[in-house]
Amino acid sequence: MSQQAKDTTTSPSHQQGQQEQQFNILPHPAKSNDPADLVGGPRHDAGLTSKPEFHAYHARDPHVPNKDIVNSLEAPLSREELHRRAEELNKK
Repeated sequence: MSQQAKDTTTSPSHQQGQQEQQFNILPHPAKSNDPADLVGGPRHDAGLTSKPEFHAYHARDPHVPNKDIVNSLEAPLSREELHRRAEELNKK
């Protein structure tokens, strides 16, 4: 086997030999040293709490719809009607 073929078959870590691992410090996303800059609306780099859909889990009181919405809802089906509907759907 030629030397060129041996070089291509060795792993990259083996080619580096006994070199020491290198670690780099990554920059912090803060724009300034003022903690008030972190307060505010959602940011793309703020993690899970920045997504508006997760704010629903921080609700304090139950939602009570207004009377117009309540009056526009249809009456709930009876237990017998629900059983008939379930049988009808399970036949398909």
